[in-house]
Amino acid sequence: MNDQKKIRLEKIDDYRWRIPRTGKMQVEGLIYADERLLREIREDESTKQVANVAHLPGILKYSLAMPDIHWGYGFPIGGVAAFDWQEGVISPGGVGYDINCGTRLISTNLSVQDLKGKIKDLVNALYQNIPSGVGSKGALRLSVHELRQVLKDGSAWAVGNGYGWPEDLERTEDRGCMEGANPEVISDRAVDRGRPQLGTLGSGNHFLEVGFVDEIYNPQVARVFGLRKDQVTVLLHSGSRGLGYQVCDDFLKKMGERVRQSGLELPDRQLACDYIRSATGQDYFSGMACAANYAWANRQMLMHWTREVFERFLQMGPKELGMHLVYDLCHNIAKREWHMVDGERREVCVHRKGATRAFPAGHPAVPEAYRDVGQPVLIPGDMGRYSFVLVGTEQALDETFGSTCHGAGRVQSRTQAKKASKGRALHRELEDRGIFVMAASRGTLVEEAPEAYKDVSQVVEVVHQAGISRKVARLRPWGVIKG
Repeated sequence: MNDQKKIRLEKIDDYRWRIPRTGKMQVEGLIYADERLLREIREDESTKQVANVAHLPGILKYSLAMPDIHWGYGFPIGGVAAFDWQEGVISPGGVGYDINCGTRLISTNLSVQDLKGKIKDLVNALYQNIPSGVGSKGALRLSVHELRQVLKDGSAWAVGNGYGWPEDLERTEDRGCMEGANPEVISDRAVDRGRPQLGTLGSGNHFLEVGFVDEIYNPQVARVFGLRKDQVTVLLHSGSRGLGYQVCDDFLKKMGERVRQSGLELPDRQLACDYIRSATGQDYFSGMACAANYAWANRQMLMHWTREVFERFLQMGPKELGMHLVYDLCHNIAKREWHMVDGERREVCVHRKGATRAFPAGHPAVPEAYRDVGQPVLIPGDMGRYSFVLVGTEQALDETFGSTCHGAGRVQSRTQAKKASKGRALHRELEDRGIFVMAASRGTLVEEAPEAYKDVSQVVEVVHQAGISRKVARLRPWGVIKG
């Protein structure tokens, strides 16, 4: 019998499911899904992982899972868990290998009509100028000293060196710099991997997508975000590349050893962790912050080069193009935050793995430009359907530590997707639907076939109906670069 079938779920309402406490679980599990998505979720081990996370010391309220949940390393992808800062643990598996993989949305002054007949050539120009693919290297050759500055300063380093505008920092989560970064805890191997890769898209599910706004759900909030019908947009999805992977790998080994030494009982060795206040816990937090800052600088530079390509290709100046950052939103991260827990304001460490912040109007972490309406939430889908812009809510702050989903979520492994796409001409299929795609390899393309993912519309509908973020606009892909 599959272990997944042993996990008992109790229906709370149409969009929430409880995993009751059993054995040594410290808290209940809470999954956001409708009946249809739940059937897909139960096909893998992810609900068992939700229950496993509930065993960890210092966990508060619930072990949470978003509707894009699927199996991951230790924690499920789409998992959220908050731990007491004084007595709880921090776990690399609760952040993931691609630390601060995130999404950045750029608005423009262009309408669909402005790019009619040009989109294919524009995608080609972007592909030629934005480094992508496995092990891709950028145009920069950073010294170790320069890389350390990137790890400390994040997006501010990029802007300070001419890659973007000061206003970009205002519309980046945490202004593109996580406090507490200490390059001294980063291994030489991580530094070596990070030096040549700054300013590269990467591979797998990373992408650069030219699209357009095809539906507005909330005109008032859309106006504040600077979005309008038929407007051309650019969506970027990338992370901390090999540096972040190495930081995760290094600390999983260290924490695995700490677990063996301390005798801490875990339901899964992939949940290797240490107490947040321990030396190893603090070192991991500092190393993760370095990788997060690297990722923000990376996306900042990718956006800068995208602006340059648009300017050259369309022979338009920056003011005329109006390529402004709407928001940069990270997932795969653990944040030090203050939240109300059982009527008490608590200092916590919120792990969001394949999940994003969804802070409401008035929250001090929301950029001033959006504070009257709430934080933009960016939810990319697969390359054949849609992406969405939502806004954070007070309910998310109350229920999920201000968190919501991060994307569509896989339903097929990469191996399954390759088998399912054998013999298909995906380029042609997508082009027949008006979507022009360029990828570093056919292997990447078939791994990222639209059917490999849940329908993002269903995922977004769940978080909208559950009230943990609200729909603002829908974006349709038009031209896509895959790594």
